[in-house]
Amino acid sequence: MTQNRFLYSVEAPDSHGKESVTESVYQQLKALKIDVVKLSYPNYDSPTSTLVKMYLNGDFGITPDSVNPHTASTFYAVDRIGSYLKEWKESYERGAVIISDRYTGSNLIHQASKVFPNLEEVRGLIQWLHDLEHVKLGLPETNNTFFLHMPFEVSQQLMKNRLNKIDGSSIKDIHESDVDYMHTAYKNAQFIASEKQWQLIECLNEKEIRPIVEIANEIVQKILIDLNNKEG
Repeated sequence: MTQNRFLYSVEAPDSHGKESVTESVYQQLKALKIDVVKLSYPNYDSPTSTLVKMYLNGDFGITPDSVNPHTASTFYAVDRIGSYLKEWKESYERGAVIISDRYTGSNLIHQASKVFPNLEEVRGLIQWLHDLEHVKLGLPETNNTFFLHMPFEVSQQLMKNRLNKIDGSSIKDIHESDVDYMHTAYKNAQFIASEKQWQLIECLNEKEIRPIVEIANEIVQKILIDLNNKEG
């Protein structure tokens, strides 16, 4: 009998609370005594992310467009497949719930934004990236992708106080320091979420940001329904 597999990702443009929401989902599932593993990409603690860090630090050019979307996407894909083979393939195959702070969807959000608003090219990159990551490299596909949604202006306010995830400094990487790029990535993300039919999770309740634990609980409830359906 084939073991059920459970892989979920939390996606959004930058500064939408992905890391905090994913951690809360992980802790809530653990409290329910569910076998769960948390991932975060890029995997900055691993050598597999070396090319990603060089790219974001500006070693290959000081703007996102310095590296074309196919090349940059490959940097991130290598990081993911290295992490999968070394760190979580066994857990996934035994049926543990894998919850990831960003996954293959982040390539769609960020790298496809380099050709946005040419939707023909965006769709072409969607197909190319699926073939690269899920067919040629063999990364598993998600059961569901949860897309955190909030207005761009709100996310930019949150971005101001965010530290660099690579070195903990206040210096922004080449994505975060380019407001025009960030705005295009935001608009592209809305298109990708619709095109891929990701599960929309609203981060605002009227004009206030919802508590992280509340947002996470909404995701947990959807995962539990999925788990119960698979067991049935």
